[in-house]
Amino acid sequence: MKKFNNVLWGIALVAVGVLLAMKVLGVLPFDIFFDGWWTLFLIVPFGIDLISGKDKTASAIGFGIGILLLLACQDILSFKLIWKLILPFVIVVVGIRLIFKDFFDKKTTSAIAKINAQRKDENKEYTALFSGQNLRFDGEVFTGVKFTSIFGGIKCDLRNAIITEDAVIEATCVFGGADILLPMDVNVKIVSDCVFGGITNKKPESSVANAATVFVKASCIFGGVDIK
Repeated sequence: MKKFNNVLWGIALVAVGVLLAMKVLGVLPFDIFFDGWWTLFLIVPFGIDLISGKDKTASAIGFGIGILLLLACQDILSFKLIWKLILPFVIVVVGIRLIFKDFFDKKTTSAIAKINAQRKDENKEYTALFSGQNLRFDGEVFTGVKFTSIFGGIKCDLRNAIITEDAVIEATCVFGGADILLPMDVNVKIVSDCVFGGITNKKPESSVANAATVFVKASCIFGGVDIK
């Protein structure tokens, strides 16, 4: 996915370079600083993330707001109307995401449901409310965990845990954050619902054959999850 993201950015930069060259040569005269040119700093990054990123909700919101602001700068819509439309637009995008959540992440969601159905014991659950928690599973056979961070932070350290089978981490962050530290010999798959928040995966793919997969199911509202 990272390579695909780089390709999209490369295409965007090549397109900009070609357009600038055509302007210099007089082949395609246009005004670089057209009305609302600054909205491209919203439209382009969020547009690329919408295609290649994991967090479709936040990307769709950012991209849509950029388009609305561009229309206002072009006098197609008034700024007064735009400010009134932003909140309904955000609500509609979040609603669509919730309706089609299982469709967008059908494969990963099905895998998570299957793992949870096969479990014989309940996941351990933790909550950080206006506080922080440091969860360690050193030497334990890890089968899954649920945690909630509300105006707090959670560090879930699994680097020394024993992970031989696929497992699920369910994380909810509301005005809070979480760090998930994983061993090198596992893979990661993510399904998320984020509103003004996000989930970042910095862990490289495992080089171990038939490595177990840790599924991270995250819900973030003004919060975030970092996977390392």
